[in-house]
Amino acid sequence: MDKLFEKYQQKISHTSTHFVRSIMADINWESRLIGIKGARGVGKTTLLLQYIKIHLQQDLDNSLYLSLDDIGFSNQSLSDLVDRFVKKGGKFLFLDEVHKYPNWSQELKNIYDDFPGLKVVFTGSSLLEILNARADLSRRAIVYQMQGLSFREYLAMETGKNFERLPLNSLVENHPEAAREINASIKPLRYFEKYVKQGYYPFYKEQPSLYTVKIEEIISMMLEIELPLLRGVELGYVHKIKQLLLIIAESVPFIPNLSKLSDKIGINRATLLLYLHYLEEIGLTVNLYKKAGGISRLQKPEKIFLENTNLMFALTPRNANPGNARETFFVNQLGYQHTIVYAEQGDFLVDENFVFEVGGKNKKSKQVASVENAHIVVDDIEYGHANKIPLWLFGFVY
Repeated sequence: MDKLFEKYQQKISHTSTHFVRSIMADINWESRLIGIKGARGVGKTTLLLQYIKIHLQQDLDNSLYLSLDDIGFSNQSLSDLVDRFVKKGGKFLFLDEVHKYPNWSQELKNIYDDFPGLKVVFTGSSLLEILNARADLSRRAIVYQMQGLSFREYLAMETGKNFERLPLNSLVENHPEAAREINASIKPLRYFEKYVKQGYYPFYKEQPSLYTVKIEEIISMMLEIELPLLRGVELGYVHKIKQLLLIIAESVPFIPNLSKLSDKIGINRATLLLYLHYLEEIGLTVNLYKKAGGISRLQKPEKIFLENTNLMFALTPRNANPGNARETFFVNQLGYQHTIVYAEQGDFLVDENFVFEVGGKNKKSKQVASVENAHIVVDDIEYGHANKIPLWLFGFVY
């Protein structure tokens, strides 16, 4: 345990708190068992270490951060380690990558029940299933979903200026005032293209020249490690899922023709739909359906987007055209906290209330002229008016 403590202390000492994600304030840290899910690379580990450094400075000796894929942990059980930790006065336990640990859900349940004075925070893959885990953690754990940087957060990292989040209703109703206030402080369009290409993952500043390589590595680890581990996909079939992802990337937003796709990849319809579902679960794509509720794994999506615009430019930079990037950005920023479905008129129906048509600065409103509560989302403009809203402003929703 001494070696684990030493590693933990070293990590804390090297953790910067210069910029902290907004989700830090959204989490109820008083809860005894907290889960944070998210795709690789979105900053879950950094969030844990920052919380410890900021809020537990007086309790560092009573706290422990541990990554469950740490080789130094491989020869001991989690329950035994926790027992020793608590007996030494441990109060706060932070477990990273719990999906790497066999029978993690049962052990967490036992820890929760056996050590009522211990607070536990754990992180895991987007594929982590709390509700369907063998041990009933859903009644014990509060689980949060984390995704990459919003455009608002990216601006904070780049400029040091912090802007308040804009709830969707307020954005739609007061977008001219919001745009004027932001533009008076910075010029968001100056940063927007950079964010779209290389600003979604918090590690974008570390080695900019290797950013695309890191994204490719993350995708490979998701498909080759997490899918087999958490969904039982045989390694021999992973190449077919990679092939499917590249097909989607080359033409996002992708309108799936199941018959042609099945023939091209060499899998049947049911398996193809399952793979499409897995790609969304793991955080690489977003599937758009006609209805929000009751989506099954065997239901065909109307459109498929990559999860974020940075994936577009990493996977198929030559095919990353502006129209696709606009829609992908919109779906990514709004889809985090809102329900988006396929609209019969316009591009997107959000929260069964707002209809949005997304386009360039010359976009007209004729497609949605007869639609109630419809709005035009326009790229390359600093300010909007009436029902015409700047695209970049939707990056302030979270």
